[in-house]
Amino acid sequence: MALCGVASRRASEAIIAEGRVSVNGATVTEPGTKVTKADTVCVDGKEIAFEETKRYVLLNKPAGYVCSMSDEKGRLVAADLLKDAYSERLYNVGRLDMFSSGLILFTNDGDFAAKLSHPSAELEKEYIVDTSLPMPRSLAQDFMDGVRVDNVFYRCKEAVELNSHRMRIVLVEGKNREIRRVFESREIGIKSLMRIRIGCVGVGGLQYGQFRDLTQAEVASLLKLCKNSTK
Repeated sequence: MALCGVASRRASEAIIAEGRVSVNGATVTEPGTKVTKADTVCVDGKEIAFEETKRYVLLNKPAGYVCSMSDEKGRLVAADLLKDAYSERLYNVGRLDMFSSGLILFTNDGDFAAKLSHPSAELEKEYIVDTSLPMPRSLAQDFMDGVRVDNVFYRCKEAVELNSHRMRIVLVEGKNREIRRVFESREIGIKSLMRIRIGCVGVGGLQYGQFRDLTQAEVASLLKLCKNSTK
């Protein structure tokens, strides 16, 4: 399913477990089910096939869009910004929460997505945070030393206070809503949160809602940066 551009390997396992996949007309729920090119595989009743062209797309996501293939609540979906430009079914690598903006990758290459999104990759992601109130002067150092919130330990690789209301933060773990939870623990409201870099790829001149294909060199460099990459 990942090689057919349906979803990442992890997400594909969930789709199978939900009973949304059939092989030759019979529903399967075991992720390890073996198939060949001669078998007919359907997801939600639609036949899938191997995609010959691998796509690697960088999107500057506007705030207000969710990172999922669809949304039952009727919210705006980031993947829809790419639909008119690509015939392949692309899915997001990792996530940005609905209220955050900035860089997110889309692909139909399951191996690429698995390597980049796995915690062991330790791929750097850089953010700019703007706050509604002045930040405590110790916050940047505290975040680098480590902050415990609701029994979860958060620590960034780098944090630099740019001014009293703005901070640049580099993460390698990327736990769910990590930056927001650390700031909320200090009762500091975030006005905007933007991801400006993923590994070796920066936002450049991309405006909100704009996207571009990664170059082959960028794809290779991103994979090389992953700590779980085989040499």
